[in-house]
Amino acid sequence: MKLVNIVKLLICCAVPFLTGLMGEPFITAEVGGRWYANLNKPFFNPPNWIFGPVWTTLYIMMGISAYLVWQKDIEDKPVRVAMTWYIIQIILNAIWTPLFFGIQSPLLGLIDVIGLLAAIIVTIVLFFKISRLAALLLIPYLAWVSFATVLNASVYLLNR
Repeated sequence: MKLVNIVKLLICCAVPFLTGLMGEPFITAEVGGRWYANLNKPFFNPPNWIFGPVWTTLYIMMGISAYLVWQKDIEDKPVRVAMTWYIIQIILNAIWTPLFFGIQSPLLGLIDVIGLLAAIIVTIVLFFKISRLAALLLIPYLAWVSFATVLNASVYLLNR
């Protein structure tokens, strides 16, 4: 593997992890805090410890997926458009934590996660045209965010 490809792979894997780390202060402050602890949660709310391993796995898969697309000709318009949508969904992913935990708004979190879900779908469709494997690697992410959307909606409805 060429050095330039190794660097691209590392960058692609680092971006989702850095996105997750940006939200960590909000999560750390609130998961043990009173607001989150006092929220009514649905019966299917997973234990807090599950989120770390799940997101770690998803971030790695997202990074590899982005790398598979980026290694194609970035001057090619479909690659640029696909990577733009990838960045859009990363931004929406990053915004959710400060909205939900930071300003303690399940409603704003829900609005954001619905947009995130749509952006992931668009990204998968665009990635599929460039690399089927890249698109397939995002399917678990789509599944988890779909679950997160239902969970967020349930928290909102149970606490309004």
